[in-house]
Order: sequence, then C-alpha cells, then structure tokens
Amino acid sequence: MSGVAVTADVGDFAAVMQSDAFRRDPYPTYARMRAECPVYRAPQGVWYVTRHADVEQALGDLRLSNDRERMTGALVARDGRMRDLSRLAARLGRVMSNTDPPDHARLRGLVNKAFTARRVEGLRGRVQEVVDRLVDDAVDAVATRRGAGADGSVDLLAAVASPLPHTVVCELFGIPDGDRDRVKEWFRGLGRIHEDIDRAERVVDEFEAYLSALAEKRRADPGDDLISALVTAQARGDRLTDHELLSTCFLLITAGDETTTNLIGNGVLALLRHPDQLARLRAEPALIRTAVDEIVRYDTPSQAIVRVAAEDVPLGGCTLPAGDLVFLLLASAGRDPDRHEDPDRLDLGRPAHRHLGFGHGPHFCLGAPLARLEAELAIGTLVRRLPDLRLAVAPEELQWRPNPLQRRLTALPVTYTSVRERK
Repeated sequence: MSGVAVTADVGDFAAVMQSDAFRRDPYPTYARMRAECPVYRAPQGVWYVTRHADVEQALGDLRLSNDRERMTGALVARDGRMRDLSRLAARLGRVMSNTDPPDHARLRGLVNKAFTARRVEGLRGRVQEVVDRLVDDAVDAVATRRGAGADGSVDLLAAVASPLPHTVVCELFGIPDGDRDRVKEWFRGLGRIHEDIDRAERVVDEFEAYLSALAEKRRADPGDDLISALVTAQARGDRLTDHELLSTCFLLITAGDETTTNLIGNGVLALLRHPDQLARLRAEPALIRTAVDEIVRYDTPSQAIVRVAAEDVPLGGCTLPAGDLVFLLLASAGRDPDRHEDPDRLDLGRPAHRHLGFGHGPHFCLGAPLARLEAELAIGTLVRRLPDLRLAVAPEELQWRPNPLQRRLTALPVTYTSVRERK
C-alpha cells in the first residue's frame, strides 16, 4: 500500500509542527503518530517516520538518499518554505551530509584522518578550562547583578551552552581570536534558517569567502588545526576539491556549534525538571557519561533527519515513491516503547548508545565524541559547582525556536544562591 490512514488527532502534521504547543512538547504528538500512523504521508507529499525500528532501517537504506541534487529537486517540487530551502540545499555543496556512496565514503575517510579520536580526547583538559572560565564568569555576573539590587539570574544558553562549543570549534579549526565574534554572528544567522532564508544565504556566502581566505593562509603556513590537516590531505592528492574542502569545513564548524549548544541546554533543563535524577547525578558523578546519552534519547537536539527516496522504497507497510521527501523523526524514535522501557521517564542509568540521536549507518554523526565530551564536562561542572541550580522562571514560560529539525530554547534563565569551588 502507498500510505497509512491519517487520524483526525494528527491532522496536517506539517502545520502541527509549527504550533506553539508542539514546540513546547512534541512528544504526545509523536506518541499518537507511532500508534496510529507510524509512516505518515502529509498532504504536501512529505513522509514522516516515527517508530524506532523503521527509522533505524531507513537510516541504513541507501535508497533513501542524501544527495544534494536529489534533495534540491525534491524541495523545488514543493511549495512555500520547502521551495525556499532548496536554495540553501543547492548552495551548501558536496559535503559528507549531502552525498551518497561512493563520494560519501571518500569524503568521510579524509575527514576521519583529521578528526581522530585521539585529537578529540586530547581536548579534554582544554574544554574543562573553558567550562570553568565560563561558569566563573556566570557566577560573577549573577553576583554583580544581585549586588546592584537586580534580578539574580543568568541565561545559561548565552553564558555557557553557546560560547563553549563555539570556542572549542574555533580552536579546532584555528580561527583567530579576532575573528570569532564575526563567526559567532554568522552562526546565529544560520541558526535561524527557518526564520530568514535570505539572511541565511548571505551568511553562507560570507562564511565561505572567509573560509576560502583562511584555507589559503593555511596552505602557505600550516598549523595544528583541522583546516591545516584537510589542506595537507588535499596537497597529498587525496581527491579533495577546493569546493569540497570549503564545504566540509563549513559543515564541521557549523554542525559542531549549534547541536552541542542545544544538547547542553536541553540536558540542563531535563535535569532541572527531574530533581530525582539531578540528585542522583550529584551523588554519582560517574553517571555523567550515560547521562549524556540518556539526554540525547530523551530530548534530542536533532529532532529529524531528512532524506529523499531515490526509488520506490518499502518501509513500515508503505511504499515511499521515488522523489518524495522523508523526515526520519529521531526524537520520536527515542520515545518508542517498543525500544525503550518507560520511554517518557528520564533515567540516567539507562544503557547508553541504544538510541538514534546521533544517527545510524553511514551518516552516523562524526562529531558525536566531541559533542559528548563537551556536554559531559559542561553539565557535570554545573551540577557539581552549583548545588542549588534551578529554573528562574516557570517551565511554561520557556520559549522554543521554530525549527522542526533542531530543538532549542531561545533562553534558559537559571538562578542559584550557593557555589562550591572556584577554578
């Protein structure tokens, strides 16, 4: 059959995704879809896949393509915002996330040589230094405001969750200190792709021009950074074109910033809303490693991955026609009771690595080890140093950005009265 009946409860899911209620809590809608229309075709000819087993199967099926040309064509065939997004899909070039085999394996293999596990683990000490400095600054800012008789709260996204991955990724890629504020502004523009397509296109142009100039400097004077490593690989004849070099740097820099920010923010919020698990982590600090994976499962920053059917693909009792867009809902898969016992409960002792939050198959997230490291150190330090950390507003006052692919708060106001050690 070509589809599953749509219930009145779900309705037009594309419209539902834009509602304030869905942004605040998408998981009841996902639960209805898993139960009533797990492979659902919306009126716009877009498919939404919600069960863990189906999402996992789809992520490993190379007939569900991530090729830039196919993706651009599928977006152009739709109306409204999806057609607008096709302009960005066409601009982003041939990077790992926009290619199929054999190009994907070639590009990923080259990046793997530069982005090694040893390089990531070697960052642990430096990441901890950055975290400690950011927490010190946040503590000082709150103390200053309280001393002036003002509100004693701080936006944890702005104070810690956003500047940490930005600083780390800039250091990894050798971006000079004097350029980092400008790069941050570009990141902010890209983070609002779904709000302002024109601005995002301008950001892509400006950032690629900047990276091109930086790559030329590294060719003349290589350093111990990822751009230098990729330029060196290109010089060895490892089949990396200039455009692929720029697009790969663009992907790694931007992906490493936004997703990790959201992971830290969503993780702290999840713990603050589950005081029993927060107390458990304080009592057992070694749980932080499994805690990060549980947070990714419970409220993943990457809500969905988009593919396009390169041919007719059977999935979950349906046939996905060639040319149709397919949203693989990682967030829904993370709450699937067929995969996870009591899935709506945050459980920091749950076995790690059984979720799809970092993807699966050939496109598994290359930056997952770095994201885990940054989240472990950021969340672990906040939990240890701020023993009475709590929300400064009611949970229902928190606002979420209107991006169906990324789940991010606009701000996370927190407060505290006591601080343990200072670094």
